[in-house]
Amino acid sequence: MPTGARVDPFRAHNFRLEIGGITRAGFRECSGLDAANDSIDYREGTDKDLALSKIPGLVKFSNITLKWGMTTDPDIWKWRKSAMDGKVDRKNMSIVLLAEDGSEAKRWNVFDAWCSKLTMPSLNATGNDIAIETMEITHERLEEA
Repeated sequence: MPTGARVDPFRAHNFRLEIGGITRAGFRECSGLDAANDSIDYREGTDKDLALSKIPGLVKFSNITLKWGMTTDPDIWKWRKSAMDGKVDRKNMSIVLLAEDGSEAKRWNVFDAWCSKLTMPSLNATGNDIAIETMEITHERLEEA
């Protein structure tokens, strides 16, 4: 006998990105959505226990990695070039996971993001693969909306 309505998990292939000032939204892959705290070992001199206390340290966010098929769209290169020129252009962005019907299922907001690395595609005259660019985005905060 069923205990409730079936709830299927979302599929990872259906997502979009919203990057302030950049209209490109079609990306092949997005990874690096995580946050972690360093663990600080702490013990006072009067503690009789041999065990250390563990207290949370600073929150760290991994770089977000984006991959997409290379086109003539210049916006990503311009964003990276500004950082290379010493004029870091920080943008807020959102990664939006979509339900099967195209509606918004989950949203992660990323703050003060900038393009810290851009890798051009590998080229091979004997292959027939799509030319894939990879971008790393460094940011200061990630929140689930």
